[in-house]
Order: sequence, then structure tokens, then C-alpha cells
Amino acid sequence: MERKYVKRLLGKYCKIVTKEPGEQRASAITGKIEEIDTDDGFVIIDSNQGLGCININTIVAIKPSSKHKYQQRKFSKEDHAAIGIGTLIVFIAMILVAAVAASVIIQTSESLQNRANAVAKQTIREVSSGMQIVDVTGYTDESKTKIEFLAISIRPRAGSYDLDLNETLIYLEHDNLTVLNLNYLNGNESVAGAVNIDGIFHTLNHSVLTSVNYGVIAVRDEDDSITNSYGMGSSDLAIVIINLSAALSETGGLEPNGEFTGRLVPEVGSNGIFWIKAPNAFPHKVVEL
Repeated sequence: MERKYVKRLLGKYCKIVTKEPGEQRASAITGKIEEIDTDDGFVIIDSNQGLGCININTIVAIKPSSKHKYQQRKFSKEDHAAIGIGTLIVFIAMILVAAVAASVIIQTSESLQNRANAVAKQTIREVSSGMQIVDVTGYTDESKTKIEFLAISIRPRAGSYDLDLNETLIYLEHDNLTVLNLNYLNGNESVAGAVNIDGIFHTLNHSVLTSVNYGVIAVRDEDDSITNSYGMGSSDLAIVIINLSAALSETGGLEPNGEFTGRLVPEVGSNGIFWIKAPNAFPHKVVEL
């Protein structure tokens, strides 16, 4: 290769074919010729592999090349960068999907936890609350042949939540099933704050005691919750008055040796269950049952 010809290619992009002595195959390299040392016989070339030094005596062919083709080929060697960007995009997308999934899982777990807490509180309330029957007393007619009115002393069970008498039903099972509720529409006529001097069976107006309605007398009600809102606290005591002559319409009341069962069913908690059996005779108008 003539050295003068090589000098004319200084600073240009060229394709150089070299062959080492004793080698069977030639090799080619493309790049910009940066420097030519004719004294020592070397060519400095900047290729896509970096700076390199070529012995002029090993050059068998040299051809000017386009800079555009060189850069295009160089860029084609760097396609790993595009793959890296694609991988980064996929990685970010996976992080976003994982974040959304984690958010959904957290929200779902919080919702389930809130529901579990609500169910637990409701279960505790159902188990611990309830109505307790303290005493049952009857009141006969003038001829002492039937029990016309029934007085049931009640209070919340120990540890019970407050009970709403307005939501408490009374079931009487005799010849038929009778359901009674508190006649709260009549206000103070159905709920009395204290026992009348004439006794518990003369405290309420009998006209509000029907076959489907009962009345309430507050015996112990320090915060007036029974009379004001029909609610019973843990320390309250009340008497429920039932008109048996109206509720047991088939017999007009409870006859001697008669019996029936009943349940006080609060809104939440256990029921207050009672069983009534009348004595053989009624020597007094007030009968302990």
C-alpha cells in the first residue's frame, strides 16, 4: 500500500483490509483515520471498537467509507440500549400493577376487618344482652273466677346492653299464639313513672291494655329512660301489665288450673321466658304465679 495514498485519507472514514504475515485470512475494520505515522509505519484509526493502531505494511486494501453508514452500523451494535429501555418500561408497569393490586388488597382487608369487628360486636351484644323475668303476679276479676291481668317484673340481664321496650314483643301461647307490643302511641297512659297508691293493677288506664298492646310501670328508673324513651338500663326495674281477658279471648282470662307459656323478646339478646300455671282456686284477687 502506497504511503502517499494513505496520507490522503487522513481524517476520513475508511474501510481498511489487513492481512498479517503468515495469516491465510484477511480482516477488515471501518473507522476514521486519526493519524498516520509514515516514519514508523502505523495508522491510528477510531472505529466502533475504539482507537486502534494498524501497521501500514499489513494493509492490503483501503477504501473510503460513508460516515453515515459507519454511524448507522455503530448504532446497530448498540441495540441493547433499546432493549434496556423496553425492560425498564415493563418493570415500571409491573410496579404500577403491583401497587394497584396491593391497594385493592389493603382496601379489601380493611373492609373485611371492619365487617368482622361489626359482627363481633353484634355477637357480643346478642350473647351478653337479654331480658330477665323477676316475678309474675296475677289479678282476678271481682268474682275471683279468672285472672284478668298479669304483672311481670323485668330487668336487663347482668352485663346486658340497654334494652328498648318499644322494640320488645311479648308472645303468649295458649290456645292460640298472641303477640303484644308496647302501646307507645298513647304516651303516658301506657307508661307510668311510678306505682299508683291503689296498686300496680290500678296504675295504668285499662283502656290502653288491649289484646295486642301491653303497658309498662317504671319501678326503678333513676335517669327516667323508661318514661322518656322506653329504654331500660342495667339498673332499671319495670313491671309489664298484660290484659289477659283480652289476650286470651277464648276464655276471657286464665281459669283455675289453666296454664300457658310466654316470651319477652327484646330487639337484641336472649328472651325472657315464663310458664304460668294457675292454682286450683283464687282465694285472693292478687295471685302469686
